[in-house]
Amino acid sequence: MSRFFARILLLVFPAALAAGAWAQAPQQHVAEASSREAAAAPARVAPIAKNSLFGVFPVSSKSPEARKLVETALDQYENVLLDMSVSTAKKATEKDSHFALAYAVLAFAARRGEPNPAARQKARELAKNAPPEEQLLVRWMTGVEDDNLLPAIASMNDLLAKYPNDPHVLYLTSEWLYFQQDYERAREMMEKILTIDPNNAPACNMLGYSYVETGKPDPVKAIAYLKKYSELQPHQPNPEDSLGEVSRYAGDDQGSIEHYTHALRIIPNFITSQIGLGDTSTLMGNYDRARAEYAKATAMSTNARDSFHIEYQKALVYFWEGKSAEGFAALDALATKAAAAKEPYAVYEISLGRALLTADASEQTKHLEALEAKLSSPVSGMSEGDRNPFLAEILRDEARIHFQLGHSDDAQTAVNKLEKLVSASRDQIVSGDYESALGLSHLQKGDYAAAVDGLSADPHSPLMLQLLAMAQEKSGDAAGAEESLLRLKYMRGPTAEWFLVRHPNANKGVVASN
Repeated sequence: MSRFFARILLLVFPAALAAGAWAQAPQQHVAEASSREAAAAPARVAPIAKNSLFGVFPVSSKSPEARKLVETALDQYENVLLDMSVSTAKKATEKDSHFALAYAVLAFAARRGEPNPAARQKARELAKNAPPEEQLLVRWMTGVEDDNLLPAIASMNDLLAKYPNDPHVLYLTSEWLYFQQDYERAREMMEKILTIDPNNAPACNMLGYSYVETGKPDPVKAIAYLKKYSELQPHQPNPEDSLGEVSRYAGDDQGSIEHYTHALRIIPNFITSQIGLGDTSTLMGNYDRARAEYAKATAMSTNARDSFHIEYQKALVYFWEGKSAEGFAALDALATKAAAAKEPYAVYEISLGRALLTADASEQTKHLEALEAKLSSPVSGMSEGDRNPFLAEILRDEARIHFQLGHSDDAQTAVNKLEKLVSASRDQIVSGDYESALGLSHLQKGDYAAAVDGLSADPHSPLMLQLLAMAQEKSGDAAGAEESLLRLKYMRGPTAEWFLVRHPNANKGVVASN
């Protein structure tokens, strides 16, 4: 974890890690779990309210139908049925148009597809007249998309202090940690959930992923957790989808294909599995099949963000084939289309991929700086919680390339921008990018120990992890370098960064295995 953000999160999540039972049994002692008030008294479980969610959270809605729909939407979210969760939450708002939490859940689930700022704002307005517990949930669910994450962190602290043993609070908290790329702490929390409820299916799913994304990947444990997940939910597609993805990380492409196919037998339009078939086929070198699978996924798509992502993945197939000219033409055409459609997430993904794959380093920086300019201020249709990490990634890559070119002043400018961004956002991913940019500066100076310290804060980037392994090797830490390369091994996917790791000479006509 980034040293900078560790200080912020130091008082976050202790209640969850110390929890001994679900909401039926109160925890006796909770360390300081709130950033606004010390937990001087033992945490107590709120009495069941007449109008409540899961029989625990008091809410404003007097509509049993609306409350049940919100419960269902949260269950669907935890089981990664995101489109269903959005649809169900929307129905809850129709049953009770004054139910703040219904709008909050709608916005919270939608943020992983097409953000819904109107629902988020409506939730905040309505929460003013809601019970304190509902207000707390709304503040956290809407706060994770804000520019500054401190209020969201404070609300999450308070949720854990008030409901230290509730499965939904524990799961949502640990999942957020996971998306902030604090995999170790997320894994600890998920494992704690399973000591309380061994059959908690969402926790098994998250553990499956965390065991291939931690500092010491263990694909055997990862697959074991996901197989248990599948056994617990044999009639749901997501367990097979997760097995498909993690099998690909582990290099079992045939197993990946089989699991994705199984998921599609359960729900024929489960789009992530259809995309997964295209992704795995790409890495297998079966490019015709990859394009055919992506075409099927496009036909299934229900929103522009998915459609553009699929077309982006399809354009990348050219690079895996060694046809970079065709690939750049496809990306340029797609970027123009995304800009015309005013789809900011697609513009970001396509433009960043285009920049990274550009052969000439000076041209790379020009593409990155143009993208930086687009994201340097709030963007319509993109949440601030997403814009900041995207901008940080761009600045980190600018610093990386400028350092490689020997442009120390330009690199330092990017580092300085990152420093300001991390101070404003308090986002762990942003902090990791800043720390790693400092590591790049030390790497250029030959201070390998300091470089390792900085680069280790950014474990989600294959290119940066590759540099970390190099710095560890030069510093004499052969074991650390081996561990980093092992972690890199399990990032295997059809992405621009993975392509550059596996095909560093592709633009020179040399193509390695996938």
